[in-house]
Amino acid sequence: MRDIKVIIAAHKNYQMPKDEMYVPLHVGAEGKTDEEGNPLDLGYVKDNTGDNISDKNAEFCELTGLYWAWKNLKADYIGLAHYRRHFVMKRKGNKWDKVANKKFIDYEFEKHGVDVILPKPRNYYIETNYSQYVHAHHAEDLDTTKEIIEELYPDCLDSWNAVMESTKGHRFNMFIMKYDRFNEYMDWLFGILFELEKRLDISEYTDNDKRVFGFVAERLLDVWIDTNMIDYLELPVEFMENENWIKKGSKFLKRKFVGKSEKNVSHVE
Repeated sequence: MRDIKVIIAAHKNYQMPKDEMYVPLHVGAEGKTDEEGNPLDLGYVKDNTGDNISDKNAEFCELTGLYWAWKNLKADYIGLAHYRRHFVMKRKGNKWDKVANKKFIDYEFEKHGVDVILPKPRNYYIETNYSQYVHAHHAEDLDTTKEIIEELYPDCLDSWNAVMESTKGHRFNMFIMKYDRFNEYMDWLFGILFELEKRLDISEYTDNDKRVFGFVAERLLDVWIDTNMIDYLELPVEFMENENWIKKGSKFLKRKFVGKSEKNVSHVE
C-alpha cells in the first residue's frame, strides 16, 4: 500500500479522522498563546517547527501548512484537507463515516493510474474565475500574478488565460499528489507567491483580503495542472457542518451586481 500523508489544516481543536493517513496540523501556530500566555497547544503537529513560514498564516492561510509539509514531511503521496472539509467516499452513513481513508485513496490511485486527486470543481456559471475574484477581492492581485507568470513562467501564460476565462475551478487548495509532482508544484507555486508578496501592497486591505496569497493559490492550481497536462481524478468534498447556501448565494450575486462591501467579505470558498 502507498505511503500517503494528508495534512489537515486546523487552527482550533476539532473532531479529526482516525485513519493513519491524516496528519492534523496546527497552521499559524507561531505566536499563538493560550489564556495563560503559554504557547497554544492543540495537541497537533505545529507548522512553526522545522523549515516553516508559520508567521505568514494571516496572508497565506492553509499554505503555511502546505509549505511545512513540503519542507518537513516525506511520503509517496502528500495532500491537504481542512478540519471542516474533507474528501469523501461514496457510501451511506453520517459525514464522518464517509471521510476518505487510506485504503480508499490507495485504491483510487491504483484504479485510475493518475498522479493527482482533486476536489470536484466549482462552477460559477455566470462568472469567470477572473470576474468572480475581482468582484470579491482586488483585480490587482490577479493582474500582478499574470505579470509574474509572463516574466518567470511564460509557458504557463496560455493556461493562465484559459483558466481565468473559465467558469469552473478546483478550490480550497485541496489535493493529494504523488511526491515528485507535489515537489514540482510547491516549487512553482511558492516561486510565484513569494514574488507576488514582494510586489503587492496589502497594507490597506481588509483582514479578509489580506489572505490574498491563499486565494490566488486556489486559481494557480488549475494553471499548473493545465500547463503540465496532468491527468487527475476528481473526488467529492464535503463540509462537515451545515452550510447556508441561500446566504452564500445571495452574497455571490450581490458582489457581482452591486459590488464588494467595504467590510470584510467572507471567503466564498
